[in-house]
Amino acid sequence: MYYDVIVIGGGHAGCEAALAAARMGMKTLLLTMNLDQIAYMACNPSIGGPAKGHLVREIDALGGEMARAIDRSAIQIRMLNESKGPAVQALRAQADKRLYSWLMKMEMERVPNLHLRQDRVDDLIVEGGRIKGVKVSLGRVYEAGAVVATTGTFLHGRLITGDVIRSGGRAGEGAAHSLSDAYRRLGFQLGRLKTGTPPRVDARTIDFSKTKVQPGSTRPLYFSFSYPDAGIFPPENIITRLGPPNPVYPIPPEAEEAMRWRPQLPCYLVYTNPEFHEIVRANLDRAPMFTGVIEGVGPRYCPSIEDKIVRFAEKEAHGLFLEPEGWLTGEVYIQGCNTSLPEDVQWAMVRTIPALRHAELMRIGYAVEYDYVPPMQLKASLETKLVDGLFHAGQLNGTTGYEEAAAQGLIAGINAALYVQGKPPLILGRDEAYIGVLIDDLVTSEITEPYRQMTGRAEFRLLLRQDNADLRLTHHGYRVGLVSRERYEAVEAKRNRVAEELARLERTFLKPRDVNDILVAHGFEPIDDGVQALQFLRRPEATYDLIAKLTPPPQPLTEDEAEQVQIQAKYAGYIEKQLAEVERMRRLEDRIIPDDIDYFSLHGLRKEAREKLDRFRPRTVGQAARIYGVNPADISVLLVHLERMGKASAYEE
Repeated sequence: MYYDVIVIGGGHAGCEAALAAARMGMKTLLLTMNLDQIAYMACNPSIGGPAKGHLVREIDALGGEMARAIDRSAIQIRMLNESKGPAVQALRAQADKRLYSWLMKMEMERVPNLHLRQDRVDDLIVEGGRIKGVKVSLGRVYEAGAVVATTGTFLHGRLITGDVIRSGGRAGEGAAHSLSDAYRRLGFQLGRLKTGTPPRVDARTIDFSKTKVQPGSTRPLYFSFSYPDAGIFPPENIITRLGPPNPVYPIPPEAEEAMRWRPQLPCYLVYTNPEFHEIVRANLDRAPMFTGVIEGVGPRYCPSIEDKIVRFAEKEAHGLFLEPEGWLTGEVYIQGCNTSLPEDVQWAMVRTIPALRHAELMRIGYAVEYDYVPPMQLKASLETKLVDGLFHAGQLNGTTGYEEAAAQGLIAGINAALYVQGKPPLILGRDEAYIGVLIDDLVTSEITEPYRQMTGRAEFRLLLRQDNADLRLTHHGYRVGLVSRERYEAVEAKRNRVAEELARLERTFLKPRDVNDILVAHGFEPIDDGVQALQFLRRPEATYDLIAKLTPPPQPLTEDEAEQVQIQAKYAGYIEKQLAEVERMRRLEDRIIPDDIDYFSLHGLRKEAREKLDRFRPRTVGQAARIYGVNPADISVLLVHLERMGKASAYEE
């Protein structure tokens, strides 16, 4: 049977890839080992956070599904870093993990052209350097125009708790061994990474009076820019059908206000202590992280609790968050307590925490070690360099996190569909999106540890705010067919209204006799001289709400439009500087390097630069400049050779 696009894996990357390809009109097949675990949150039951929340907003702007699913299944949502600038503010939501999975599967079953099958892919069918299909465990061969592999932690996966080692991609599910072997047979280089998950406890055995409550937001917040769409919101329509939240979770007065605009559950903060740390240290000789049992490298920015205690020996306490896993379950996730220590050690250390003194562990923490395909073997489109039409996304590329996986899956699905259609791929620049930063980092770096997106990785993070993702990326989603014309036109209308209001404020002067009474009434000092309205808005204490009272616009702006006017006004100088830097960078990004260039024949390049450039085969000079081991002098030499090659080509013509 033939499909335009086949997607291997039903995690967050696979779901976005399959939905994108099908919505673009491709006959699409998603193959996964367990259809009951579609979009399953195997680790923390949350979406978003610094940089990760930016990715979710960008996925939504491009026409992906993650933002809508979390908006509908969230049990709590908050804006992080509110006291800081807009570049690092980000949404984070706790999810009802079962509801999230169910909503995603329901959406996939509704989309025309998308077919779901439960089976394990054991082999890739390749002819003449081009993907032709896949072979599954039951022996059937599915032919395809393109394949997107999103295998997560399942390639040669093994689960480790103390000295107990089991084959599996995650608890309760088997590993995929044959596909790993197929990659090696095709000539791909594979590596080994690891990640982990903490124990879960029964909420009925937690003393919540000894925790610090972490309530949700008191004001409406959503990931999706399309939240007013009919039939999607308000989210409580879905939540209330499930019945009241599990009564074991106390809702103290400080959390009640957060429930006025939608049902929410609080999270709870506890801390480790010296007794906890001593138990861990006393059992390091039984810790797979330190005995050599675990060979793969774990995520630096999400270490196991035993690794934290060793690395930060001076700290007497580490914060742990108790996070409910859903509305109707009493299962609680201990955020920050990832571990592969033996089961008896996990029981002992958890029970040293006062709130968990009598805790019953429902699931034991474990590490999972798995094969990945280092992403230097990918093009910027996420298509592999070795096999045409084969795309990779998610943890297969060495990343960690649901959001990173979903972002890659969306782009891989889009580009697989464009590949089948014979169209050029969608490649986002580092100045356009965190997704662009993510993918560019992967294809220009040697990934030796799980990659996690962070705001510090983006040079132009003031341009890549979570609040303006729709203005940055909706036109791309519209162009490839994932965003409706109505939504695209709404975003363009928003862009125009913001620009018009900024222009109006620039030509409007506030006169003392007209505005001083209003200023004083709102607690501001009166002004002595006339001042341009836009300049007044740039004062630290000024807000657009105040400006709208001083000089009302012809038509009131929406909350989102007012936010854009305020941010663009206050940060105009910084934004202009970053735009100038973007233009300088773009000159290098626009310089394409021929695919057949022989770096070893270029005189003047250092040996290390030749080897790195030949290994990564960058698409542009800009990408070449970001490869570790290639310095500015090497780039100057490369530019000279490209100039000569261009002149020689023109002469031959």
